[in-house]
Amino acid sequence: MHLREPRVAPLPESDWTDEHRRVLRPMTSGGPILNIFRTLANDVEALKAFLAWGGYVLSRKNALPPRERELAILRTGWLCKSGYEWTQHVEIARRWGVTDAEIAAVKAGPEASLWSPADAAILRATDELHEGQFISDAAWSALSAYFTVKQRMDLVFTVGQYTQVSMILNSFGVQLDEGQVLDKDLDRRRP
Repeated sequence: MHLREPRVAPLPESDWTDEHRRVLRPMTSGGPILNIFRTLANDVEALKAFLAWGGYVLSRKNALPPRERELAILRTGWLCKSGYEWTQHVEIARRWGVTDAEIAAVKAGPEASLWSPADAAILRATDELHEGQFISDAAWSALSAYFTVKQRMDLVFTVGQYTQVSMILNSFGVQLDEGQVLDKDLDRRRP
């Protein structure tokens, strides 16, 4: 997390239009609306487009298994130093079977000793996408041993989406939601 307070404040409900209510209504059934969505509500058209693509990435239409998808999202959040993204997806990853030991190992990357070859391939490809916006032939071949073409495409889509999400969160200064605790390794907030 880079900022102590938002650059773009979450849009208060008192400022919502009928369009805001229509777009945000589906998110109200599970409790308070997350700060990311209330922040993006400052541009309701962008929020709608964001939700459509993000909805694909997090849906069953994404062929990458949810556990592996969450490993890629966590690694992306970690590499982008996005405290908000990391915090949200640690809980989601646990729901998909990622252990606390694996969550800690995501920080170390693909060379951590506990990874299976398939997990290491996911993390290595994520690292390459982050560093050079390209998966090398060697990393693509390693992925090919475990994942279909569609799954490999969806990995690239997932890492790209969460790189964008991390940029949004970091640059807009989206703050953690109530009750969340920032991982001390991701606290980059300026005084």
